[in-house]
Amino acid sequence: MLEKLQIVKQRFDEVSDLIIQPDIITDQKRYVALNREYKDLRILMEKRALYIELTDNLEEAESIIADGNDEEMVEMAKMQYDEAKEGIPKLEEEIKVLLIPKDPEDSKNAVVELRAGTGGDEASIFAGDLFRMYTKYCESKGWSVSTVDFSEGTNGGFKEIQFEVSGEDVYGTLKFEAGVHRVQRVPQTETQGRVHTSAATCMVFPEAEEFDVEINPKEVRIDFFCSSGPGGQSVNTTYSAVRLTHIPTGLVAQCQDQKSQHKNKEKAFKVLRSRLYDLELAKKNAEDAEKRGSMVSSGDRSAKIRTYNYPQGRVTDHRIGLTLYDLSNIVNGDIQKIIDELMLAENTEKLKTNNDVI
Repeated sequence: MLEKLQIVKQRFDEVSDLIIQPDIITDQKRYVALNREYKDLRILMEKRALYIELTDNLEEAESIIADGNDEEMVEMAKMQYDEAKEGIPKLEEEIKVLLIPKDPEDSKNAVVELRAGTGGDEASIFAGDLFRMYTKYCESKGWSVSTVDFSEGTNGGFKEIQFEVSGEDVYGTLKFEAGVHRVQRVPQTETQGRVHTSAATCMVFPEAEEFDVEINPKEVRIDFFCSSGPGGQSVNTTYSAVRLTHIPTGLVAQCQDQKSQHKNKEKAFKVLRSRLYDLELAKKNAEDAEKRGSMVSSGDRSAKIRTYNYPQGRVTDHRIGLTLYDLSNIVNGDIQKIIDELMLAENTEKLKTNNDVI
């Protein structure tokens, strides 16, 4: 383990030197990538220091116990020995996970899109419930949420809604939410008390930086139109909403959240870049998932990933067979326990295929 950590330390020292070089600072793409790597390596360096401390403590304790001259020292050494013996295997497992090559996308912000699926008005209401769930979860993480575009449902909720999430390791956390979410409950619109099944799709894109994707302005059609929904006098009177169409791919991105046409255009371009970036990423994820046989984050948006059953107060994640009878807290944003289990499942898969690294 120490040999592998020594290799990591050499890279940490190298990156520490590189990020202060003037030519690196002027190369934005490389500078951002190296800063992310530095942050990850620094965590490993802290674990390395603790690992060295524990192994040194173990050796020292063994030496004192073997000597056996001072009973009081031997008693203290036995406690030190037990602590080190218990702590080292746990720390080794943590280090193994940290040594798994990290997806460079994980540290990015994210663009999330929710769309009502089968179920008519109830599906729109459910999409609204999911938006509320994610908003509350993001708030609990200290992340900021900004709406990009939305289309309201006839009886509440949203036919579709897009929003940006900014914070630390956002995409690496929210990517597990991509797929079809299913709800089983008596809809507000149901008069005879029958349980219906409805669905909504969640899509999660890593937010692409300008240097990640270059868009040729000649390949983008820009349309301006009046915003709809709340917003005061400017709504339906000024052409502040922006729709972008990427002609080669047919991808569309629009924003009507801001009163400023310029800000809406800026946000729409951000979404378009993220969509184009996601096209390439989806291909890569599908290939990686095929190699691993992964069901956790395969990028298959048609896959049914989770069911929210209201009559039984149950939430089931079908990818890992996890069932929790805690629906009321989960729909109020307490989804961390589900994400933790999904991360654990993915890391277990990665550990199997990265034994040569670890």
